[in-house]
Amino acid sequence: EVDACLSKDVTLRPLVRATPGLRVPGAFDGFETTVRAVLGQQVSVKGATTLAGRLVERFETPVRTPFDGLRFVFPTPARLAQASERELASIGLPGARARTLLELARAVKAGLVLEPGVDVEGVLTRLGALPGFGPWTTQYVAMRALGSPDAFPASDLGVLKALKVTRAAEALERAESWRPWRAYATLHLWSSLEVAT
Repeated sequence: EVDACLSKDVTLRPLVRATPGLRVPGAFDGFETTVRAVLGQQVSVKGATTLAGRLVERFETPVRTPFDGLRFVFPTPARLAQASERELASIGLPGARARTLLELARAVKAGLVLEPGVDVEGVLTRLGALPGFGPWTTQYVAMRALGSPDAFPASDLGVLKALKVTRAAEALERAESWRPWRAYATLHLWSSLEVAT
């Protein structure tokens, strides 16, 4: 059903044929995925990975495993909610982004659930009320952490590049016919860029 719907679009048709059955990867932990989305705002994937590593080391929760190199687990919302903005900023974050992480951790600690099966619109409204959560971040979280098949990060640079448009409004207009499968379309668009490079 997904592939049939998306194949109606002239841009997506060859992408769907090249990778039929492409699915949106879920997330093991919605909080970690959301934190990583915040860390990835306006930085490269490599930069976001570096920041995530620093966060884990700074707010370490030791774990014993039989695997070499696996010494810590990702900080819990309760652990990060106890931190100060200054402590969070010490990993190399601007103050505003540290504030975003702190408010996110507090919201999750207070009961915000970031996993499939929740009221997606309700969660997105709550996230959107937090500082630092714009449309790209909330839609990315909807796609990866909440499992929304219709999430669409219209302002994503990869989406814009793959669609050969310059504005999120243009991407949204193009994507309207892809409902309710816009998250799947996003994966096809991202994959097309990986193939092209």
